[in-house]
Amino acid sequence: MKTADAVLQLSPAGLYCPAGDFYIDPWVPVDRAVITHAHADHARWGSRRYLTAREGAGVLRVRVGEEPVIDATAYGDVTEVNGVRVSLHPAGHILGSSQVRVEHKGHVWVVSGDYKVGPDATCSTFEPVRCHAFITESTFALPIYRWPEQAEIFHSINTWWRANADEGKVSLLYAYALGKAQRLLSGLDPSIGPIFCHGAVEKLNAAYREAGVPLPPTQYAGTATNRSAWARGIVVAPPSAHGTPWSRKFSPSSSAFASGWMAIRGTRRRRAVDRGFVLSDHADWPGLVGAIDATGAETVWATHGYSAVLVRWLREHGKDAQVVATRFVGEGDIDGDDEEVRGRESIERP
Repeated sequence: MKTADAVLQLSPAGLYCPAGDFYIDPWVPVDRAVITHAHADHARWGSRRYLTAREGAGVLRVRVGEEPVIDATAYGDVTEVNGVRVSLHPAGHILGSSQVRVEHKGHVWVVSGDYKVGPDATCSTFEPVRCHAFITESTFALPIYRWPEQAEIFHSINTWWRANADEGKVSLLYAYALGKAQRLLSGLDPSIGPIFCHGAVEKLNAAYREAGVPLPPTQYAGTATNRSAWARGIVVAPPSAHGTPWSRKFSPSSSAFASGWMAIRGTRRRRAVDRGFVLSDHADWPGLVGAIDATGAETVWATHGYSAVLVRWLREHGKDAQVVATRFVGEGDIDGDDEEVRGRESIERP
């Protein structure tokens, strides 16, 4: 794509629209930020004004605090910023997650943020947006990543929980506090036993309920003070709680981690959990390829993840594709200590 046609460019502060003088998911505080979703690597604290999807305004407020202005818009509505047309469209990642469509002088660019194309009762479903240039995540951009059906995973989790309850064990289910935890809650069977949540999860459950997302009854885990209180129960907590004194008070227990990384042999062992459930809020390989194709984009920029693999495949199939380095994280790290979770310290207190 010619430089003159580049509606967006990479700057030291992140993705920048020169004509509109705004940033998309900036890495440092700026005057005007358009936010794809409220995870910490995309919604950083400190900017003066944020534009986000209406259904995600509550969780963004939890993330950035009370001081900044949050402008919330409905999906598909157009906001003009210095003559540039901006609209947000469902990304299917978490509550309020958006693709950002930017149009200037007849050229249309779309920034995907993080996205998935599968079903999720806790957020709006991904919708492809036609464009000339598409900036896509590539967290799981390897052909080995192909997600099982969601119903199959929920059935496996409930079966595991029921078996643990019958054996007198508490089920500890680890998942990122914003988005993944609420999606898991939507699939749990409360007839098995009580559902407890780590404080970080319970705080965000409230924001989801306020947005109209139905979740089963949950209790703050801090209110459970003895073993009889959590008998037959399941505890949903962020990965950062695993192996801490907080988690050990639920003994005897069985632990599990829900993540796309569980598709890799050996990852469960490295996580030191008893079970791994393959559930991701990011697109798998067929989802990525299908989503990119549906945009009709001639130019594709790939960020965070297996971007080089995706770019090579796209070039082999006639696309003008390139890797763009960003500070976005995706779904944590399979061997590390969850950078995405560390970045959300403000909402992940026990």
